Amino acid sequence: MGLDLGAILKPGILGVSDHDAIVSINIFIALLCSCIIIGHLLEGNRWVNESITALVMGLITGGVILLVTNGTNSRILVFSEDLFFIYLLPPIIFNAGFQVKKKQFFRNFMTIILFGAVGTLISFVIITLGAMGLFKKLDVGPLELGDYLAIGAIFSATDSVCTLQVLNQDETPLLYSLVFGEGVVNDATSVVLFNAIENLDIGHFDALVLLNFIGNFLYLFFTSTLLGVATGLLSAYIIKKLCFARHSTDREVSIMILMAYLSYMLSMLLDLSGILTVFFCGIVMSHYTWHNVTESSRVTTKHTFATLSFIAEIFLFLYVGMDALDVEKWKLASSSPKKPIALSAIILGLVMVGRAAFVFPLSFLSNLSKKEARPKISFKQQVIIWWAGLMRGAVSIALAYNKFTASGHTAVRVNAIMITSTVIVVLFSTMVFGFLTKPLITLLIPPRTGPNTSSLLSSQSILDPLLTSMMGSDFDVGQISSPQYNLQFILTAPTRSVHRLWRKFDDRFMRPMFGGRGFVPFVPGSPVERSDPDSHLGTVTEAER
Repeated sequence: MGLDLGAILKPGILGVSDHDAIVSINIFIALLCSCIIIGHLLEGNRWVNESITALVMGLITGGVILLVTNGTNSRILVFSEDLFFIYLLPPIIFNAGFQVKKKQFFRNFMTIILFGAVGTLISFVIITLGAMGLFKKLDVGPLELGDYLAIGAIFSATDSVCTLQVLNQDETPLLYSLVFGEGVVNDATSVVLFNAIENLDIGHFDALVLLNFIGNFLYLFFTSTLLGVATGLLSAYIIKKLCFARHSTDREVSIMILMAYLSYMLSMLLDLSGILTVFFCGIVMSHYTWHNVTESSRVTTKHTFATLSFIAEIFLFLYVGMDALDVEKWKLASSSPKKPIALSAIILGLVMVGRAAFVFPLSFLSNLSKKEARPKISFKQQVIIWWAGLMRGAVSIALAYNKFTASGHTAVRVNAIMITSTVIVVLFSTMVFGFLTKPLITLLIPPRTGPNTSSLLSSQSILDPLLTSMMGSDFDVGQISSPQYNLQFILTAPTRSVHRLWRKFDDRFMRPMFGGRGFVPFVPGSPVERSDPDSHLGTVTEAER
């Protein structure tokens, strides 16, 4: 019943078992549709999301397949690293950057970097040292230093989807910004860290190797970021100068999609971090490129990127649910499930301790650096930020399979133990912590009471807070329409903040060259010219260009 999806995409493979291949693909697509429908029906209570639904559906489907195959198989598709890293991961990460609330993201940039980069490194160190000290007591197997370092990177990658589903960005803009921003920076840092570890010479570890590791990490981080920014700016410049909308909106959409994917593949070709590259490419594209296209192209790209990311995440969690019942891995790992469960409990404990070790101290440092006019992170908000990072998901699964399997299979006992333990951690953290997210946030931050509040919250989908950011200005996130509030903000905001300096530089040099809000090229009859409320303020005409 198992099918290698990467293999059937190659011509000539389907000739042997066309029928089985088509049946397997149809079943998996039907399961994806079922996850979306059930997730939608359960969304009114906002206790679960499509990720939890996909995990449960995967477990149920895996159980049915086990019965049908007499306990020999539990999956419809065989996991392929190429499938995930080349096809599934790019849309997930790009959409995170494309839909990010840039004003809140860069206003709290230092705090987000503290949590997402420095915090991830602290968590990585604690998980690695804890694993080295505790795994040996369970007689897990012969793990080397590189394996322990990889384990630290794997379980430092967070998944805050359940928390973001419950948080409301209009009521708690600071908290939403920190949780979302830290989540995407954390994923990027974890993958860069993992790649740096893979290139580390463990056999001759000394101070020089450590310095080389730090230098390699910084090199991957900054070069990957620069490549993403450069690709995003190139796409903005091309679309601004060529004005594709005169001829075809499809060309605009195609260029944006292909340039985004090109940034990821170029990064992989140059042995950089594709996840970091495509994330910053998404940020730059949403700031410049997206404002250079027509309104129809804006709507199309916004929903296309969100849809691809949405399907990719459901696909992965559905597979994880089925793979959790993989009998071969469980038999190879241990004669009883006690050892993988005990190992998973240790990992979860290290994750909780590692996250607490940086959330509360770094929040204290962040509050010290803020002036009186800037909102500080309260203790209740710190607890929510700590809780938001306890769940593990797509990136952890992908890195674990990359390290401990070959195309989804493993014949080594210690690798089987690590895969089964990772699956348990993802299942437990997503389902248990995910279910408890809503009551915890309701307890710490009671929702506002109002005639339309409950209906508004229940009608929003998990992606709505992200999608609505693209319909307005890239700088109007978190703004409150009250003139009184805006006047107070102007009077109390620091006059020489980094954000204001960037705005001046951006308006004077970057936007005139690469486009953006207020600097869109004039296209006769373009929907942008008819619908953009600010087009009369800063539109650049043909003569002015």
